[in-house]
Amino acid sequence: MSGIIPAPGANSSGSKFKRRSYTPIADINVTPLVDVMLVLLIIFMVTAPLLQVGVPVDLPKTSAQQVGGKDEPMVVSVNSQGEVFLGETKYDIAELGAKLKAVHEEKPDQRVFMRGDKAVDYGKMMEVMGVVIDSGFRQLGLLGEQAQALGRGTVTPATPGQTAPRAPQAPVQPQPQAPAPRR
Repeated sequence: MSGIIPAPGANSSGSKFKRRSYTPIADINVTPLVDVMLVLLIIFMVTAPLLQVGVPVDLPKTSAQQVGGKDEPMVVSVNSQGEVFLGETKYDIAELGAKLKAVHEEKPDQRVFMRGDKAVDYGKMMEVMGVVIDSGFRQLGLLGEQAQALGRGTVTPATPGQTAPRAPQAPVQPQPQAPAPRR
């Protein structure tokens, strides 16, 4: 049975049933706005790490786990030509020391990450690391790429027509078989 429900307090002088009148709702529907904002948040979360450091450096591979932190670290990079960068700005070694000392006065607990191209001389990296430490920073980390070989370091693929060198294999000794338990 369908029909119109009488409005409470309807007078008996007119019709027994009163029609409902619909008024437009003046509220804003925020669901589409929230959907768009969540999509934008995901896009920015994905692209922000890619925009962090723009100096192209071919990092060495490592099997160490990433270290997390609470604040944004400074990044000192050394490219394959031995040029030193703080963020994306190129500095000489002396200028870098002065800049890092000024930053250390503002933020003494700032973390510093060093990125060095794998073609850079070890002495150059130690020189830059010495400048960072002499500037007063004690929270210093070295960055590298994650190794693809399940924690066994880097794997160099063989070029076509060439076989990859193999590591010497230890002789495999047979394991003694334990007798099966009787039932």
